[in-house]
Amino acid sequence: MSRAALPVADAAEVRSHARELARRHRGDLGWMLTLHGLAAVCALLAPWLIGRLIDAVTGGTTVATVNLLGLGLLIALVSQAALTFWAVQRSCRFGEKVTAEVREDFVDRVVALPLSTVEDAEPGDLLTRASRDTEALTNTVRYAAPETLIAALTCLFTFGALLLVGPLTALPSLLVVPLLWVGTRWYLRRSGAAYRRRGASYVALGDSLAETVPGARTAEAFGLQRRRRQALDRDLAEAYRAERHTMWLRSSWYLTVELSYAVPLVATLAIGGLLHTHGLASLGQVVAATLYVRQLIFPLDDILSWTDELQIGSASLARVLGVSKLPADREPTGARPTGQDLTASAVTYSYEPGLDVLHGIDLDLAPGERLAVVGPSGSGKSTLGKLLAGIYHPGSGAVRVGGVPLVELSTGGLRSRIALVTQEHHIFRGTLRENLTLARPEADSAEAGRALEVVGAAGWAAALPDGLETLVGSTGHDLTAAQAQQVALARLVLANPHTLVLDEATALLDPATARHAERAMAAVLGDRTVIAIAHRLHTAEDADRIAVVEKGHVTELGSHHELLAANGAYAALWRAWHGE
Repeated sequence: MSRAALPVADAAEVRSHARELARRHRGDLGWMLTLHGLAAVCALLAPWLIGRLIDAVTGGTTVATVNLLGLGLLIALVSQAALTFWAVQRSCRFGEKVTAEVREDFVDRVVALPLSTVEDAEPGDLLTRASRDTEALTNTVRYAAPETLIAALTCLFTFGALLLVGPLTALPSLLVVPLLWVGTRWYLRRSGAAYRRRGASYVALGDSLAETVPGARTAEAFGLQRRRRQALDRDLAEAYRAERHTMWLRSSWYLTVELSYAVPLVATLAIGGLLHTHGLASLGQVVAATLYVRQLIFPLDDILSWTDELQIGSASLARVLGVSKLPADREPTGARPTGQDLTASAVTYSYEPGLDVLHGIDLDLAPGERLAVVGPSGSGKSTLGKLLAGIYHPGSGAVRVGGVPLVELSTGGLRSRIALVTQEHHIFRGTLRENLTLARPEADSAEAGRALEVVGAAGWAAALPDGLETLVGSTGHDLTAAQAQQVALARLVLANPHTLVLDEATALLDPATARHAERAMAAVLGDRTVIAIAHRLHTAEDADRIAVVEKGHVTELGSHHELLAANGAYAALWRAWHGE
């Protein structure tokens, strides 16, 4: 099966989303910038007062004037400290609020992904967007964006103060502009592509790890260790090259930046000295201008330092926003099924264009019927199960429930009627009861307990330290793989859809427990349509009908006894199952 790459938003969409975030939080943003602006003004008073003090002492003054200027300097410093404290507090609140919103928005985008997309997407891509990209975006929103805005505001105020001290003494500081413009433009023209390449390399590396680590035993069994190691080495080498390229860009740019800081400072001292010598500027003006140029370095340094983080955040935001660019995988028409019968008519499906893995499948399931789907590995059983569950859409033909194509049902409408449970499951961090009631939030503890009893899990659940209120998941009580699968089956009992698709749903349970769970569920869900895809043929023996899938075709369809009597593919599987 091919894996599809998730889309990435373009630069215009990234800028539009950033503007929308700023608009939604313009009140907090305004307060933050106002407080930081006032703190910057107080900071700018100090060099001006020092310059006035030097001019006053040079020209001769009174002690009272010196004391007054000194008091003003003290008040400016204390005011700057207080305003900076409040401004930083506001900045932290702003960052945390926006960060929470960004994370929640990403979760909403991910859970709204089309089911077929989740199935087909590169696992490393989804993992990287959910972890590395959201973390990078969090750092950008929490620190880089506010700090850059504040630094830009400080630069503007500082240059304004330079002009007020004296236009002539301000001129040397402008030497920083062409130096920074050339260096930064060179960097920005290359960094976007470099960071996108770096992000893609980490996706490939994460995907290789996601494929290799869980399948380590399989790779070892088939002697694929060397091939998997080579794939990992190749992806790691590309990630190294991409990371090294971005580091080279940063290092080259920083060299220009450091030169840009030194030249204006030296020029201000040199040209200011000449101006003072020719009586065009006072000593206090030269000192104040030099202090302002020196002070200008810090916000400029902040802007340039955070530019790198902004580039990373921009690339991450493009990947996060790209999740929502995926087209919907269904077109709800509002049609309501008139029954519970499930039909597949001339259904085909392909993962690659022109290479069908299912060919002209026809099935009719009456309400309450139990159909077992069996066949050799790779025959298309799981793909058929996902088509019947509405996760995949047929390339041609149609799957209908109550006369309505599944593609015309909303996701909620589909899941309330048809549910899929596979051997892949997840235990969320929270209580056991919360994990169960994900399927039906209004269910009470008694209903959750009965669902566990149905799937044979009541014993171990009662033995937990706090019963249903025991914390499970990554930070709680560790459930075994078999127990986690029983929780998944219990969710299915609570969800109570009229059609169930079980794709190896009891594969991780031992045969005795699996048999008990299947029979208990069959007793409780007796009036439900069940499609069971399994390798354990005792599941097929209990079914009303059995569909044998071979090379994408349904080659046999009938009851257990009918197919044994036909002495075809199913009979051969049955004999092999019993060691005959």
